[in-house]
Amino acid sequence: MPYQAPVRDYLFLLRDVLQLDRYANLPAFADASMDTVEAILEEAGKFTSEVLAPLNGVGDKEGCTWSPDFSVKTPSGFKDAYAKLVEGGWPALGSDPAYGGQGLPHVVNVAFSEMSSSANMAFSMYPGLTHGAYSAIHVGGTPEQKALYLPKLVSFQWAGTMNLTEPHCGTDLGLLRTKAVPQADGSYKITGQKIWISGGEQDLTENIVHLVLARIEGAPAGVRGISLFIVPKFIPDADGNPGERNSVKCLGLEEKMGIHGNATCVISHEEATGWLIGEENAGLKLMFVMMNEARLGVGLQGLAQAEAAYQAAVAFAKDRLQGRSLTGPKNPDGPADPIIVHPDVRRMLMDARAIIEGGRAFMAWTALHGDLAHASPDEAVQQKGRDYMALMTPVVKAFLTDRGFQVCSDAMQVHGGSGFTEHFPASQYLRDVRIALIYEGTNGVQALDLVGRKLAADGGRGVMSFFAELDQFVADNEAAGPELKPFIDGVARAKGELQEATMWLMQNGLANPDNAGAASTNYLQLFGLTALAYMWAMIAKAAQAKIAAGDADPLYANKLVVGRYYVDRILPETSAHLAKLKTGAELMMKLPAEAF
Repeated sequence: MPYQAPVRDYLFLLRDVLQLDRYANLPAFADASMDTVEAILEEAGKFTSEVLAPLNGVGDKEGCTWSPDFSVKTPSGFKDAYAKLVEGGWPALGSDPAYGGQGLPHVVNVAFSEMSSSANMAFSMYPGLTHGAYSAIHVGGTPEQKALYLPKLVSFQWAGTMNLTEPHCGTDLGLLRTKAVPQADGSYKITGQKIWISGGEQDLTENIVHLVLARIEGAPAGVRGISLFIVPKFIPDADGNPGERNSVKCLGLEEKMGIHGNATCVISHEEATGWLIGEENAGLKLMFVMMNEARLGVGLQGLAQAEAAYQAAVAFAKDRLQGRSLTGPKNPDGPADPIIVHPDVRRMLMDARAIIEGGRAFMAWTALHGDLAHASPDEAVQQKGRDYMALMTPVVKAFLTDRGFQVCSDAMQVHGGSGFTEHFPASQYLRDVRIALIYEGTNGVQALDLVGRKLAADGGRGVMSFFAELDQFVADNEAAGPELKPFIDGVARAKGELQEATMWLMQNGLANPDNAGAASTNYLQLFGLTALAYMWAMIAKAAQAKIAAGDADPLYANKLVVGRYYVDRILPETSAHLAKLKTGAELMMKLPAEAF
């Protein structure tokens, strides 16, 4: 069965769970009525299902081709699909109208981005990284830089990349060696090699705008001496069109496990001409605008690949005949029953659906708070939005990619031996999604960021606000009927365990930092499970309200079943994570290094 975009699920989320219409009085939401959003998502579903999805396997099999002239050819069909992407205005959904964007809330763009990534993860990375470059220039660029670059990036006439990693340094950017030498005209000469640059060279756009981290001569050592530069592939001429070729070259492509349709490049800057963006030695802070957006986008990739793999597994489970149901034949006229009748197959499918639908709500809820951080006239709401975006970013990135990979693995398991072959799509989903656990900061780094920085930020204001919100939700729904009580109880219990884990970290992490490091991954998983419990409680409340109002759409009854499955079968994992993190670091660190 070909990929089907989850349009109906998003409409339920945006209309009934998050109630987008209640923000209609805010200028940023003025053009995002649910009628408009529904029309956008219907068309997004058609575009991603009909244009992008058929190219997913093509990109995987063909990959990208590097030529000795330093050019890169993308897989067959990608150029035409990219032209249709631009023609449809999809890249401009959430961008600033001052530069040609449509100015819609990011939560709407998230829906399109999930559909795009589910349909074709490798293809969707090209526009995804361009939007990140747009965001960094929008925040830190001069008026002249914005006027020159943003309209071309918003339209996706030009692409953008992020140049961070070097052969000798990954996460520890303080070790980077790429240098920038000031020139008399205010530009800089950039020299250095960058690796793992997604979309670093391609044949889709007329120009590529590289955002490059480099160190100006004489700058302080470490991360305090890093600046950010705009280094275009073609230097814009006086009219703002691509002019002289810059000395930026793609030296080759990485041979990767997955996402073959995306060009992952080794980029050489050989005294390339670049322009400082933002202040000297403050480049990392500005790059984090792009990196944090990318981290949320990577979390979305985990969710998106899980959705695509789940759909493939359901189709296979309904079609594959093997064995008989334990409670008697369900396909008596056939030689065997479809494997979807077997409880263990149902376990994998239900695990997947509970994580996907709860994770989709978590992603959209987080994006909405990001919108309110900019759009609300209430300073308290703005502050809460900023706090939540900081706090939730590592959770969204790591939790949704960890769980997304597990869903893809289970989808392969549902396929059995067929899934291990390239005749079925399960293999590609598993290979493609695996990178999401690694890039933009490995999931272990995300966990360290959560416990080492985000919890303590502003005196713990963000996490305390989240606890207060959960407590208020439980208090407001204490009198809920029997259909909702398990959800409310699940939120209360998970919140209690998350709060206990937080207190343990405060008491034991400061005394011995290894305790915080040892507990970090379990803490992040506990946080993600609790967040999804809250999402499922809100989903269940909205679904039950629709049922009580007489709506017979089976979607609502199905939500209650899947949500109860999450509460009863998945949420109990919180207790295990709490128990493990409280064991501390002693046994983890006890063996000497030479004993390994």
